Amino acid sequence: MHRLTNRVRPYAWGARAAIPRLLGTEPDGTPQAELWLGAHHGAPSTAHCDDGDRPLPELICEDPHRVLGSGTAERFGGRLPYLLKYLAAEAPLSLQVHPDAARARSGFEAEERAGIPLDAPHRNYRDPHHKPELLLALEPFEALCGFREPAATAADLSGLDNDLADALREDLSHADTRTALRAALTRLLTLPLADRHRMIGDFVREWSGSGGRGAHAQTVTDLAERYPGDPGAVASLLLNKVTLWPGQALFLPAGNLHAYLQGTAVEVMASSDNVLRAGLTAKHVDAPELLDVVDFSVLPIPYAQPGFLDGRREFRPAAPEFALHEIGPGRIAAHLPGDGPTVVLALRGTVDLVAEVGEGVTLGRGESVFVQADSGPIKLEGRGHVIAATVGDHEPARG
Repeated sequence: MHRLTNRVRPYAWGARAAIPRLLGTEPDGTPQAELWLGAHHGAPSTAHCDDGDRPLPELICEDPHRVLGSGTAERFGGRLPYLLKYLAAEAPLSLQVHPDAARARSGFEAEERAGIPLDAPHRNYRDPHHKPELLLALEPFEALCGFREPAATAADLSGLDNDLADALREDLSHADTRTALRAALTRLLTLPLADRHRMIGDFVREWSGSGGRGAHAQTVTDLAERYPGDPGAVASLLLNKVTLWPGQALFLPAGNLHAYLQGTAVEVMASSDNVLRAGLTAKHVDAPELLDVVDFSVLPIPYAQPGFLDGRREFRPAAPEFALHEIGPGRIAAHLPGDGPTVVLALRGTVDLVAEVGEGVTLGRGESVFVQADSGPIKLEGRGHVIAATVGDHEPARG
């Protein structure tokens, strides 16, 4: 087992106090959005080893079959396939979608051939992998997630008399729901620049003046205040508004258009940073590429349901890269599987980790550990609240 030091990403939407509170540090007044635990090149964790500290990717590269296990090393090309995050959102994240494995690979290769630098602001694909993700709420957490019925959006637009509302009602009247949603989102993302601020401004003023309606009543107004003239504020009406309670989770596969609005959660995802943005951001928006990637299906809200095994709640969605395990809160007496690498984060309390092979580790609030595959199964005992990430089910890797 190797204790970890993890890096914080200071994105503008981050909360000021949640991550410092977890880590037992003093807030410095700046936004601290995500704590990354893993080997992603964007912010790799540091592993504390007997012979010195080293970046986690370096530790893995020294002997991937021993550190990751032969099965994981072969399935995922000798890399840790998942990334665990502690996420603290004080303001909305961008409205975004993630590509599937084939699109990520072809998009990455095309941009490589074109010579676009990996850190270029207009780059879409920063690695050749897909990015399915699972989010588990730690407190009430608000999100926009997936398309709702076009008729529901059209009903919310009834009575509005501005040009954009009229056009969207016409788009949403198509009998085929995919056609209706594609037409509406395409319209919003391709509004003429000369008219965009005026049309969105007119829409938001009338929407706010009418008191709004339904679950989105305040959402459109709040988003428009944060991002004036951004079509994402109006596009929020196309999506389901979701409030997760602590312990509830969402699984977001490729193509699911979503935005996290506010709250604290943990995420586990395939180790990728591929994001295509539709709005609610000052960053690059590639409307044609995004419209090709979005899944315009109307589907139920993608709640993830856990199983219960060996003293833990276990989420195993349809992603071979990861599974998420929640132990506690309360008294802990649980086991974690030992057939691959594991990352463990203590959210509160104190827990003892005892591996089948090697010495044990005691974790307190905010502390984390990377457990090599050759340590075998892990026993956890104590009192508190613990999150762990492991490799997902054995099926062909898709990223």
